[in-house]
Amino acid sequence: MQLHHTAIWVSDLEKIKAYYTNFFQATSNEKYVNRDTGFTSYFLSFKSGSQLEIMHRADIPDNANDTVKQHKGYIHLAFLAGSREEVAAKAKELQEAGYPILRGPRLTGDGYYEFETLDPEWNRLEVMSNK
Repeated sequence: MQLHHTAIWVSDLEKIKAYYTNFFQATSNEKYVNRDTGFTSYFLSFKSGSQLEIMHRADIPDNANDTVKQHKGYIHLAFLAGSREEVAAKAKELQEAGYPILRGPRLTGDGYYEFETLDPEWNRLEVMSNK
């Protein structure tokens, strides 16, 4: 089995699409629109073959979890960079663009070099390298 994609509900579909295409080099399909339900979505594809489906529908409530604090359930998306230098450069790029760096860049106890951040709608991300 292979994991095909991860999906997240978002408030601003276009803003989230721009974030992942600009900062993580995702490519997007054409917007899917279901006029009957008000559902819209994009599939964002990454060089690794992974996909992120970003979805919007006006009646979906905001997430009640505190996205900065940890909680049970899905907690982050992780992006693998090619080197520690690439991790550090991405952290600097995102911070300079106004996105928070929650922790790192740092070397973890299990040998990864990583940092944690939030996308424009406060979905937690990790950028890491195992080299």
